[in-house]
Amino acid sequence: MNAPLDIFISYSHTDEAYRVELEKHLSLLRRSGAIRSWHDRQIGAGDEWKRAIDGNLNQAAIILLLVSADFVASEYCYDIELKRAMERRAAGEAVVIPIILRQCDGWQNTPFGAVQALPRDGKPIKSWADPDEAWTDVARGIRRVVEKLRAP
Repeated sequence: MNAPLDIFISYSHTDEAYRVELEKHLSLLRRSGAIRSWHDRQIGAGDEWKRAIDGNLNQAAIILLLVSADFVASEYCYDIELKRAMERRAAGEAVVIPIILRQCDGWQNTPFGAVQALPRDGKPIKSWADPDEAWTDVARGIRRVVEKLRAP
């Protein structure tokens, strides 16, 4: 059996409820041993937060960007995590997947704007009549990437 793929979740704390919902929808991938996800809320008391973030960002096979106006406005998300994610993508070290949470004008003109986003057509999750349908689309897209990366 293959080791689980590490997934790094980059998000604004304003969007924490979306991160929690994403993790629920990825739970079958996690339970099957296909993935192991990490986000900054897993940093323990006394841990060096920058070292923990950098270490997990640098080892992740998949980097999920939870995109909203708050994500783009966050200097740490945009200038540190996004920059490193795109460097690793350019080097062929990681797959970067933008997940559009809420309307955000101009996200297509960002460094990740040319990368295929989820859910389909880059339609923000908040815009879907049934959010579970949007999250299922996201989980399905991530599952496809995981299967591709784990293929022999």
